[in-house]
Amino acid sequence: MASMGDSSPVPSRSDDLEKALIALGEAIREARREAVLTQEELALRADIHEAYVSFLESGRRNPTWGVVRRISSALGVPLSELARRAEEFERGERQ
Repeated sequence: MASMGDSSPVPSRSDDLEKALIALGEAIREARREAVLTQEELALRADIHEAYVSFLESGRRNPTWGVVRRISSALGVPLSELARRAEEFERGERQ
């Protein structure tokens, strides 16, 4: 973590991005399970590789906007809903 002059720890940009990606992955996983889809089925519907779905759900990839749109569409969940869920996971309001 980076710190400011007052010695208060400030999360680095990479920490913030990592948290956001993990939260997005959790939101995708939750929506996929609600849709009763396997990772393979989601991958086929979104035209992405099954391994990529796994990487996204674990927060190990930073998807493009186009990929997030295709996933959202494949899940039948509006982008705004996926984003809301991700923000709630990131704030600890969802588990």
